[in-house]
Amino acid sequence: MKYEISNGTLAILPNNEGDSLVYEDNERYIVNQSPYEIMESSCLYFGSSYSGRKEGAKDILGAEYKVPIIIDDSDNIIVFPTTSPLSQDCIWISLKHVKKYEKVDAYTTKVYFDNGKEILVPNSYRSIENQISRASRLDYVMRNRKSNKK
Repeated sequence: MKYEISNGTLAILPNNEGDSLVYEDNERYIVNQSPYEIMESSCLYFGSSYSGRKEGAKDILGAEYKVPIIIDDSDNIIVFPTTSPLSQDCIWISLKHVKKYEKVDAYTTKVYFDNGKEILVPNSYRSIENQISRASRLDYVMRNRKSNKK
């Protein structure tokens, strides 16, 4: 099954070697693609390459690593990585569905989604907070650019 990120995508987690566990609205899927492969194919599906989206986000944010990615700018679908995108442990989270997040311990954060689902992320609260802040800043800049064109 090939998967493209959509408005309903909450998070993409690595599962077994080369597979992903995708949380979407009220469903969970096992997808026979790595999270990184899903990112690449989703960017292509919406008309750009992953590297192009990454370079654009780096330029906008002035950041070099763990940059959020705009999957579809018409629907403001922005996802952010929890580690290096090439890491086998990288989880991708959709910004628009994050309701809140809280510290579980020094190395774990619980992320709550707007539909009541939640996941445990093996990252510090501060790391997740920084990633959400970056993704929010990217969303803000893109929304302003769109509204200034009108």
